[in-house]
Amino acid sequence: MWLSVVIQTALLLVLAFFTFLWCRRYQQSVTKQLNELEKRLEYSAQQQQQSQLDVEELRAGIIGVGQRVLQLDAALTELNDQLNVDMQALADKQQALQLTDPESKIYSRAMKMVKLGADLDEIIRECELPRAEAELLFNLHQQNKQF
Repeated sequence: MWLSVVIQTALLLVLAFFTFLWCRRYQQSVTKQLNELEKRLEYSAQQQQQSQLDVEELRAGIIGVGQRVLQLDAALTELNDQLNVDMQALADKQQALQLTDPESKIYSRAMKMVKLGADLDEIIRECELPRAEAELLFNLHQQNKQF
Protein backbone atom coordinates (compact mmCIF):
# COMPACT_ATOMS: atom_id res chain seq x y z
CA MET A 1 0.00 0.00 0.00
CA TRP A 2 2.79 2.28 0.80
CA LEU A 3 4.26 1.62 -2.57
CA SER A 4 0.97 2.38 -4.22
CA VAL A 5 0.81 5.76 -2.47
CA VAL A 6 4.38 6.54 -3.56
CA ILE A 7 3.58 5.55 -7.15
CA GLN A 8 0.40 7.61 -7.12
CA THR A 9 2.28 10.55 -5.66
CA ALA A 10 5.05 10.13 -8.23
CA LEU A 11 2.50 9.96 -11.00
CA LEU A 12 0.79 13.05 -9.63
CA LEU A 13 4.14 14.82 -9.44
CA VAL A 14 5.00 13.81 -13.02
CA LEU A 15 1.52 14.85 -14.13
CA ALA A 16 1.85 18.16 -12.26
CA PHE A 17 5.32 18.69 -13.79
CA PHE A 18 4.06 18.07 -17.34
CA THR A 19 1.00 20.23 -16.67
CA PHE A 20 3.33 22.94 -15.40
CA LEU A 21 5.50 22.62 -18.54
CA TRP A 22 2.44 22.69 -20.77
CA CYS A 23 1.05 25.74 -18.96
CA ARG A 24 4.41 27.47 -19.20
CA ARG A 25 4.65 26.80 -22.95
CA TYR A 26 1.07 27.92 -23.41
CA GLN A 27 1.81 31.10 -21.43
CA GLN A 28 4.91 31.74 -23.58
CA SER A 29 2.87 31.20 -26.75
CA VAL A 30 0.12 33.55 -25.55
CA THR A 31 2.73 36.12 -24.44
CA LYS A 32 4.40 35.92 -27.84
CA GLN A 33 1.05 36.40 -29.60
CA LEU A 34 0.24 39.34 -27.32
CA ASN A 35 3.63 40.91 -28.06
CA GLU A 36 3.03 40.52 -31.80
CA LEU A 37 -0.42 42.08 -31.43
CA GLU A 38 1.09 44.98 -29.45
CA LYS A 39 3.64 45.53 -32.22
CA ARG A 40 0.90 45.46 -34.84
CA LEU A 41 -1.17 47.93 -32.84
CA GLU A 42 1.82 50.25 -32.43
CA TYR A 43 2.52 50.04 -36.17
CA SER A 44 -1.15 50.72 -36.94
CA ALA A 45 -1.13 53.70 -34.57
CA GLN A 46 2.00 55.06 -36.27
CA GLN A 47 0.42 54.55 -39.68
CA GLN A 48 -2.73 56.30 -38.52
CA GLN A 49 -0.70 59.25 -37.21
CA GLN A 50 1.21 59.45 -40.48
CA SER A 51 -2.05 59.28 -42.42
CA GLN A 52 -3.49 62.09 -40.32
CA LEU A 53 -0.39 64.18 -40.98
CA ASP A 54 -0.68 63.46 -44.70
CA VAL A 55 -4.35 64.44 -44.68
CA GLU A 56 -3.56 67.70 -42.88
CA GLU A 57 -0.80 68.43 -45.38
CA LEU A 58 -3.16 67.75 -48.27
CA ARG A 59 -5.83 69.98 -46.72
CA ALA A 60 -3.35 72.81 -46.40
CA GLY A 61 -2.27 72.32 -50.02
CA ILE A 62 -5.85 72.24 -51.25
CA ILE A 63 -6.67 75.41 -49.35
CA GLY A 64 -3.65 77.10 -50.91
CA VAL A 65 -4.66 75.95 -54.39
CA GLY A 66 -8.24 77.10 -53.77
CA GLN A 67 -7.05 80.55 -52.72
CA ARG A 68 -4.86 80.76 -55.82
CA VAL A 69 -7.79 79.74 -58.03
CA LEU A 70 -9.92 82.46 -56.44
CA GLN A 71 -7.16 85.02 -57.06
CA LEU A 72 -6.83 83.93 -60.68
CA ASP A 73 -10.60 84.03 -61.14
CA ALA A 74 -10.73 87.56 -59.76
CA ALA A 75 -7.85 88.60 -62.03
CA LEU A 76 -9.56 86.99 -65.03
CA THR A 77 -12.82 88.77 -64.24
CA GLU A 78 -10.95 92.05 -63.95
CA LEU A 79 -9.18 91.44 -67.27
CA ASN A 80 -12.48 90.54 -68.96
CA ASP A 81 -14.07 93.71 -67.63
CA GLN A 82 -11.14 95.77 -68.86
CA LEU A 83 -11.27 94.01 -72.23
CA ASN A 84 -14.98 94.76 -72.54
CA VAL A 85 -14.33 98.41 -71.71
CA ASP A 86 -11.48 98.56 -74.22
CA MET A 87 -13.55 96.82 -76.91
CA GLN A 88 -16.44 99.20 -76.35
CA ALA A 89 -14.08 102.18 -76.57
CA LEU A 90 -12.59 100.75 -79.75
CA ALA A 91 -16.04 100.20 -81.25
CA ASP A 92 -16.99 103.77 -80.35
CA LYS A 93 -13.81 105.11 -81.95
CA GLN A 94 -14.34 102.98 -85.04
CA GLN A 95 -17.91 104.21 -85.39
CA ALA A 96 -16.83 107.80 -84.93
CA LEU A 97 -14.12 107.30 -87.53
CA GLN A 98 -16.60 105.83 -89.98
CA LEU A 99 -18.91 108.77 -89.49
CA THR A 100 -16.14 111.27 -90.14
CA ASP A 101 -14.41 109.42 -92.98
CA PRO A 102 -15.89 110.67 -96.26
CA GLU A 103 -14.53 107.68 -98.20
CA SER A 104 -16.33 105.19 -96.00
CA LYS A 105 -19.55 107.14 -96.57
CA ILE A 106 -19.04 106.79 -100.29
CA TYR A 107 -18.45 103.04 -100.03
CA SER A 108 -21.42 102.60 -97.70
CA ARG A 109 -23.63 104.52 -100.14
CA ALA A 110 -22.31 102.44 -103.05
CA MET A 111 -23.07 99.18 -101.17
CA LYS A 112 -26.59 100.38 -100.42
CA MET A 113 -27.08 101.21 -104.05
CA VAL A 114 -25.87 97.76 -105.10
CA LYS A 115 -28.25 96.16 -102.58
CA LEU A 116 -31.11 98.23 -103.97
CA GLY A 117 -30.31 96.97 -107.47
CA ALA A 118 -28.49 99.91 -109.05
CA ASP A 119 -26.40 99.09 -112.11
CA LEU A 120 -22.64 99.62 -112.40
CA ASP A 121 -22.79 102.88 -114.39
CA GLU A 122 -25.21 104.45 -111.93
CA ILE A 123 -22.91 103.59 -108.99
CA ILE A 124 -19.89 105.07 -110.82
CA ARG A 125 -21.80 108.25 -111.61
CA GLU A 126 -23.51 108.80 -108.21
CA CYS A 127 -20.61 107.85 -105.94
CA GLU A 128 -17.82 109.16 -108.16
CA LEU A 129 -15.87 105.92 -107.80
CA PRO A 130 -13.31 104.66 -110.27
CA ARG A 131 -14.67 101.89 -112.48
CA ALA A 132 -12.38 99.22 -110.92
CA GLU A 133 -13.57 99.98 -107.37
CA ALA A 134 -17.20 100.09 -108.43
CA GLU A 135 -16.84 96.75 -110.23
CA LEU A 136 -15.21 95.23 -107.15
CA LEU A 137 -18.06 96.37 -104.87
CA PHE A 138 -20.64 95.27 -107.42
CA ASN A 139 -19.07 91.81 -107.85
CA LEU A 140 -18.64 91.29 -104.10
CA HIS A 141 -22.25 92.09 -103.43
CA GLN A 142 -23.45 89.89 -106.29
CA GLN A 143 -21.49 86.97 -104.82
CA ASN A 144 -23.05 87.59 -101.37
CA LYS A 145 -26.53 87.47 -102.93
CA GLN A 146 -25.79 84.03 -104.37
CA PHE A 147 -24.92 82.57 -100.98
